[in-house]
Amino acid sequence: MVEIAEPTLRMALTMFPAGHASEDARLVRAARRGDEGAFARLYERYARVVHGLLLARAPRADIDDLVQDVFLAAWNRLEALRDPAAFGGWLAMIARNRAADFHRRAVDAVELPDELPGHDATAARTEALAVLEVIRTLPEAYRETLVLRLVEGLTGPEIAERTGLTPASVRVNLHRGMKLLRERLSVKR
Repeated sequence: MVEIAEPTLRMALTMFPAGHASEDARLVRAARRGDEGAFARLYERYARVVHGLLLARAPRADIDDLVQDVFLAAWNRLEALRDPAAFGGWLAMIARNRAADFHRRAVDAVELPDELPGHDATAARTEALAVLEVIRTLPEAYRETLVLRLVEGLTGPEIAERTGLTPASVRVNLHRGMKLLRERLSVKR
């Protein structure tokens, strides 16, 4: 068990279901032999998870580039992966590390005023971005599961399967995260 942010918040990590892990292992072994189609299947399987993990940690405008960086790093280091069945967790760690690297290397930028209209500024989009900013203030376990659920559209079981969390942990993180999100949104209004 790994302790996260608050002493009362714990996130239980488990292995992926056997079928999922064995399919990942098969695809990794094929990709190591040069099968780009196998790696493309891994990309399809994990792109939304990587996108969500990065979206919880980095500026929205940089996410697409960071997703590509993560998969390029995974492709280049695929031989270093000791257990091909652990691809999902290994890829998630690459994504988290890439987000941390991004912030270490980030150049200070001047923020534009919120009132400045954008070319695609709609009320719904503006509200969604405001909610995302509030989600980013939540503890990491809640932040990740909420982004994967609300932004990436993954179901609870899909989140559990692709992140290695138990289904019960995902349910708890989503429930507590939604409660905290509602509280923070009601205070903000």
